[in-house]
Amino acid sequence: MKDQLVRMQATDDFSRARGKALLSQIQHFLTPDKDKLLSFSDVKSILKPKNQTYRGMEVVPIALIVGSEGRYRDFNKYFFPRSEHLRSRWVRVDEARLNDVILPPIQLYEIGGVYFVRDGNHRVSVAKSQGVESIDAEVISLSSEIAITPSMTTDNLREMLIGYEKELFYEKTKFGELTGDYTLKFSLPGQYDVIYNHILVHKYYLNQRVEGELPFADALISWYNNVYLPIIQIIKDEQLYLQFPGRNSSDLYVWIVKHWDFLKKKYGVYYSISDAARDFSVKYGRRQGKFYRFIISFLDRLFNKPPPIQK
Repeated sequence: MKDQLVRMQATDDFSRARGKALLSQIQHFLTPDKDKLLSFSDVKSILKPKNQTYRGMEVVPIALIVGSEGRYRDFNKYFFPRSEHLRSRWVRVDEARLNDVILPPIQLYEIGGVYFVRDGNHRVSVAKSQGVESIDAEVISLSSEIAITPSMTTDNLREMLIGYEKELFYEKTKFGELTGDYTLKFSLPGQYDVIYNHILVHKYYLNQRVEGELPFADALISWYNNVYLPIIQIIKDEQLYLQFPGRNSSDLYVWIVKHWDFLKKKYGVYYSISDAARDFSVKYGRRQGKFYRFIISFLDRLFNKPPPIQK
């Protein structure tokens, strides 16, 4: 009789938790990312931690468990179950709780001050739904310069990392002080390192023409005035940014230079940057732009074709 009552209670608990997941999905209909559990793999690919440390057993606040290594699609941001197929396992875990059965500690990764489930997703879900504030866990910590808050989405994290990279770049290179330009910004992480390498390559070629070592600041100013700004001007003149919604001129600069290097290897070192920019836009611009260019080309051929040969 007791087992039957416990089963009924656990079944009701799952139904309530499932109902909360559905309600949250409806509430976040227009902003679905705010209802998603963070993927540990996605966070690692963004932050790229350099090392990890085994911290052993800890008591971890449930509120700081924000994601999962492998089951992030099965639960929502609040660890409520998103699918009926989770019922059987979830109910068994809840039955163990109701019968005061001591379950083994869960396993977590810690990064940026928050935690991701390595093993024990259902136990976290049950604990969360019952208002449990903390849980025993075996923790592995990964290094991160970025602090993560429980409310963050993957996009929030990416934006914070980009801001952090920009701050480091400007501080390290004195870019703003030397150029007066504080608007260098990217939509993807890792691009400030690309810019730094571009400056170093430019410095290397400038050093071939002068005696002694050219100061980094001089190379940066030369790169900015003679490489970066001319390409940015091409992007503006050709209005290439219209073909890449959500991206800015700095993004396009990096991609066009990479494409230019590819084309020079294919067609020779004298291939122009202007032609490379246009080729990049044609090949990778949004479909509306390609369709527009197709129409213009078709009309040009239609109205400017040579007259027929008279026999």
